[in-house]
Amino acid sequence: MAERRATHTRQNTSNQIISQECSVQLSPEPLSATELASVNHQDLETGEPLRPRFKTTCDRFLRRGKKPVGVIQSIKKIYGCSWLNLLLLLTPVAWWAHFDENMADYHTAVFSLCFLTIIPHECLFDYCGEQMALYCGKDLGDLITITLNNAVEVTLAIILLLKCELKLLQSTITGVVLLHLLLVPGAAFLTGGARIWEQDLHPAHTQLNHTLLTVGVLALLLPASFYAAISGSTSSGVSANGELPDLGSSTQTDFLTMSRGLAVLLLLIYICSRIFYHNPPGAGNNSLTHSLTPAQLKAYEAKLQEEEPDVNQWVCIGALIVNIAVVAVTSEWLVDSIEPVRHVSNITEEWFGLVLIPFVSFSADGAVAAGYFLQKASRRVWYKTEAPEPPNTLAKAEAIDLSIQFVLLWMPFLTLLGWCTGKPFNLLFDFFEVALLLGACFLVNFVTADSKTNWAEGFILLSFYAMMVLCTWYYTGESDLSSLLLCPGQPATDT
Repeated sequence: MAERRATHTRQNTSNQIISQECSVQLSPEPLSATELASVNHQDLETGEPLRPRFKTTCDRFLRRGKKPVGVIQSIKKIYGCSWLNLLLLLTPVAWWAHFDENMADYHTAVFSLCFLTIIPHECLFDYCGEQMALYCGKDLGDLITITLNNAVEVTLAIILLLKCELKLLQSTITGVVLLHLLLVPGAAFLTGGARIWEQDLHPAHTQLNHTLLTVGVLALLLPASFYAAISGSTSSGVSANGELPDLGSSTQTDFLTMSRGLAVLLLLIYICSRIFYHNPPGAGNNSLTHSLTPAQLKAYEAKLQEEEPDVNQWVCIGALIVNIAVVAVTSEWLVDSIEPVRHVSNITEEWFGLVLIPFVSFSADGAVAAGYFLQKASRRVWYKTEAPEPPNTLAKAEAIDLSIQFVLLWMPFLTLLGWCTGKPFNLLFDFFEVALLLGACFLVNFVTADSKTNWAEGFILLSFYAMMVLCTWYYTGESDLSSLLLCPGQPATDT
């Protein structure tokens, strides 16, 4: 890996020159003369430094001097953004199935309807995030998009917390992080790098992500190691049948206090990282002024400056609020049907949380990608006139940012929310889950260490995710840890 990184370091200068000369041939949408000039921050006609269209972020958000988008047009665009929105028609059906007494014994049908209903809402979050990026710029727009992409998972996690399904919540958090570390970027690297030698990542952003991801996973290793130490030191000579001793309520209190302290520190780390990312030291510095920033990222910011949004910003915010409310209610019905479905299907709680529930977030993106691929393939086969699109030189690794935000922001938030609501949620995760996170963290950091990716590395990430799914199918969890996650008066259940 060191030789590979050194090779790319020596070739940085030549690669930057070549990328600017060949950007027209390699970008997914060939850069126009205006976009090429914007990459170099120069006016096309005069050659003078390019001035931003909006003086302030507030001007950009309010689109001062621009005609606002109509309300009716915005609503049409939002609910017509994808064919998956047809599944929105299942929302009243899913709610009816939950309340209908005749459906009381058909938990699998209720679960399936709620599952399908949530998928188009994930698609709406993606589209609204893209539209808000036009009003807020790339840096703030990326943060909004990442947060909205996590909205479905966060809503499900909050419902699980309030329902006191704390062990399932831990498994779901682990599954969400693993899915966004392995499955989503692995699929993006595999498909994006199929027709190009390698794709680029932002070097400065990638280096910071390595540290953030590592510290988030190591924060989960500390309670697990602490538990292993105290349980091992107190197990000798205590139980005649070889079982670990009951560590008592004081141990649960210790882990709760420890977890809340770790949660505060993780939140501070995330806040500091966002400040550094959005406002790095030095006058006028940002993610686009870095010397190693890929040219296509600069072209993307210029495109955001020039592109007109399809949706009114206030309509978009209103639609997001309504969307979150509908997802919250539907998620509650989904959670209510999980336990009966688990007993009927004999699926372990670990596999349910690590694989099945997180897959809700990937279903929308996967369905859209599959539909897009089939559409392009059919046009090339039947009409034989459409030329293939040029390969993209910029790797799509936004899903890794989703994992980092979930570990450093939403997991600590859920810990503190449990504190406020009297739910004993702690960061003492199952040791098998911690091992999976450590392995995924190591593999992702190794793959992206040189800020380059290719299709073979994408296949490796997908293969490791498949290994995780296979092993999790046979894993039933640690019952001793589950006893530390019981709410007052809640009976212990078998996984």
